Amino acid sequence: MKGDGFATSEIAAFASRASFSGVPAATLESLGEAGVVVVGAPFDWGTSFRPGARFGPKAIREAGYLGFDGYRPHLTTGIDSLSVLNVVDVGDLNLPPGYMDESLERISAAVNTIAAAQKVPIVLGGDHTITFANARAIAEVHGEFALIHFDAHADTGAGTLGGMPHSHGTPMRKLIEEGHVAGRRFVQIGLRGYWPEPETVAWMAEQGMRSYLMTDIVDRGLNTVVDEAVAYATDGVDKAFISVDIDVVDPGLAPGTGTPEPGGLLPREIMDTLRRLGRELNVIGADVVEVSPAYDGPGDVTALLANRLVLEILNGMAERRVREQKL
Repeated sequence: MKGDGFATSEIAAFASRASFSGVPAATLESLGEAGVVVVGAPFDWGTSFRPGARFGPKAIREAGYLGFDGYRPHLTTGIDSLSVLNVVDVGDLNLPPGYMDESLERISAAVNTIAAAQKVPIVLGGDHTITFANARAIAEVHGEFALIHFDAHADTGAGTLGGMPHSHGTPMRKLIEEGHVAGRRFVQIGLRGYWPEPETVAWMAEQGMRSYLMTDIVDRGLNTVVDEAVAYATDGVDKAFISVDIDVVDPGLAPGTGTPEPGGLLPREIMDTLRRLGRELNVIGADVVEVSPAYDGPGDVTALLANRLVLEILNGMAERRVREQKL
């Protein structure tokens, strides 16, 4: 964007230009009759280990083979969610590399525009820092909502990264501390590994957050854990935002991420769960983050999975829409 002091072109070289699964292209200024808007946030200046998530939106869009004839029914349901929901793609945001605050403001502004137009934003990340911007904007438009968070890590760190208050280890804490999302509206599913430390875990409990470890899932079953988590977070509210860090999946099956943590969910488990949540909840937004294609395996398996996770959320939402139209 010439003259703004951040970039010399409208779209950075790492931004993608292809449409998600061949849906119609649109602009933030002209969303038309769209029900769902896909937007990319090519951002990874909040990473603490392996970078590269700025290339995530491009990889997610390009991984799928769908989009040739404009008709993509789900084999199980027979529903073409992209048509039922009138999905459009506004492409990637122009985010100035390294400028944390400016980038987060631009992401929030875009998500706010989409939500204020009564559309559902689906944000392709980007590292998990962007969920701060996404959820902040959703709260400005919708008020209180449940945040269903799938991740290997809690992202509730109190520290800073290189002197910056925001990073991919802090978004959930920042949302609570700044009053955008109440702690009791957070549920986290799939946590494991060696972080955060006990002091942060205690802080999370004090805020009313509910965290479900992989050991809980192994002991009690994923469906039982999801039932309990969703019931807790949505008690008294009828809106939900879904945030999926791809590292919730075992890195043996989704290696293309910045902070891999062994021992995670299977692709089939997260796909089925997201479709179910799209069907059962009033989803007002979602993001899929932390795809870092430089570390992906043969066949771009992580990017392909992320592509399918978006489609499963959309298919669940479409099932809900079709059911409501029949009532």
